[in-house]
Amino acid sequence: MANTVSLRSLLTSLHSAVVELVVAPAGIDMTVESVALLDADDLRLPPGASADLTLLVGVTEADVVRWFDDLALRAATDRPRAVLTKVADSTALTHGARETGIALVAVHRQTRWELLLSMTRGVLDQVRTHSPDDGTFGADTDLYELAQTVASLTKGMVSIEDERSHVLAYSASDDAADELRTLSILGREGPADYLRRLHERGVFDRLRRTDDVIDVPADHQLGIRRRLAVGIRRISGSPTTLGTIWVQEGASPLADEADGVLRGASAVAARLITRIANAPTNETLQIQRLLGARGGGVDVPSLASALSIPATGSSAVVGFAACGEFDIGALAPAIRLHASAFRRDSLVTTIGERIYALFPGVASGTGISGWTADAVGRIERRTSLALRAAVAAPIADLEAVAVARFEVDRVLDGTTGEVRVTTLEESRTSVLLGEILELIGNHEQLRDPRIAELDRYDASNDSRMRESLETYLACFGDVRSAADRLHVHPNTLRYRIRRVEQILDLDLTDSDARLLVEIQLRM
Repeated sequence: MANTVSLRSLLTSLHSAVVELVVAPAGIDMTVESVALLDADDLRLPPGASADLTLLVGVTEADVVRWFDDLALRAATDRPRAVLTKVADSTALTHGARETGIALVAVHRQTRWELLLSMTRGVLDQVRTHSPDDGTFGADTDLYELAQTVASLTKGMVSIEDERSHVLAYSASDDAADELRTLSILGREGPADYLRRLHERGVFDRLRRTDDVIDVPADHQLGIRRRLAVGIRRISGSPTTLGTIWVQEGASPLADEADGVLRGASAVAARLITRIANAPTNETLQIQRLLGARGGGVDVPSLASALSIPATGSSAVVGFAACGEFDIGALAPAIRLHASAFRRDSLVTTIGERIYALFPGVASGTGISGWTADAVGRIERRTSLALRAAVAAPIADLEAVAVARFEVDRVLDGTTGEVRVTTLEESRTSVLLGEILELIGNHEQLRDPRIAELDRYDASNDSRMRESLETYLACFGDVRSAADRLHVHPNTLRYRIRRVEQILDLDLTDSDARLLVEIQLRM
């Protein structure tokens, strides 16, 4: 399919200085749709849903050999299709990979795992999340394709970095690639003397402040070749720097038109980076589909497998909303961190102005409510931003997760945050009353025009009939208590209530009339 990626394509997108295929018993044309990062403790856990691509972090050769032995006992559909590890140079691992039919890929020992995971997800998300016909991106939306195109036109080797100098994409390299390029792709810092010279020449300052293409001469003493660089700046709004495009000169001189190519590439990269930053990742889309936020039918078992969570068993959903006006999305990383510390298989996503956490395998709502209250408290103490939350737990199975999210939304819509963490059972009165009032508010024919008549009377006579009626009803018809609240004589209030009955043309001793008026006064 057009919106899938093969292992071959993925390895091609990753630099040869980062990964190297060791063995692929089933070939490298199989489709890769998901990636997971596992450590030694994860390898000792009972078998669960497996991602297509597994990155093994902090493991020994013995850990992986034992894991391969366990995988050999599983069905082929429960095994990863490829494993990436820094301990791949082992005859035992090669044998285990052949026995299990898993592709074994060696990772350079200096590669940072978080960078490799980010780059891998970036390739998967750019290819899989947006099909050619979805209208979100155009045909030029792949940063890797842009890097390769620029390399072809400039006759150099290209890398595209974000504002923190992390490599987002790069073109193929040849034997002329210098140490700085290799270290950058590996996620390492270049030679300190060279970086100091760039700072002294004002290169980084010019990249942040201007749209100029900067020619950086070669440094033969340090073995670093000539480069061209251009800043990637936001096209509209404030001129925010989004990153940099670097072109290293290879064995042949750069093309004469390289400056013009880079200026055009900078504008294209700015659009792509902005769109990618604003677009949900593939995992985010999967979580949102499971929560019922994307419409259409949902294949729960397939989504569970893709998200590496159990497809059966009870679960819980927690929704968070802001108390006050602030961007709640900025707190999503903190909630994700707290949730992952509580349960490793938790999933967190932002939908609109709310954050949702899904906890698979939860049998009771008590622990979830306790965790939610603790998380809300910790975040407020650290950020001074207040959250309120609603809990739906336990949920029978993942099929009911979308309904649980709807329940959470009902609670958040119907409460104000006086109780920071609550459930539908605890807040049913407020929730149902709020929904009744919303229903009346949305249907003009359910509004009683007599209340408007009362408001017009107050406006014309500078009176307090509505306030007196509301207080009288709030005190359950106790005239003395209501009069004390209003700071008037009881006889004054009795006169006002009789006058209200005349204006509304109803009898407040009638229970139906009182119920109707109380509801209408809430509008």
